[in-house]
Amino acid sequence: MKRYMLKKNFRGLKKGTQFYLIVESEFIGVREYVLRTKDLSTRIAISESELRVNFILLN
Repeated sequence: MKRYMLKKNFRGLKKGTQFYLIVESEFIGVREYVLRTKDLSTRIAISESELRVNFILLN
């Protein structure tokens, strides 16, 4: 399972918050990602561009 970390504050979430990538989907060329916080309490759905700008892949 891929893990991501926030580079900067985003949608009320603090920099450094860790997320798991739950779902990666594509519909007519538009990619959407669903991420959950490490404690599974918060879920966000974001676009591919938001993922690239605001998150860092941890592995």
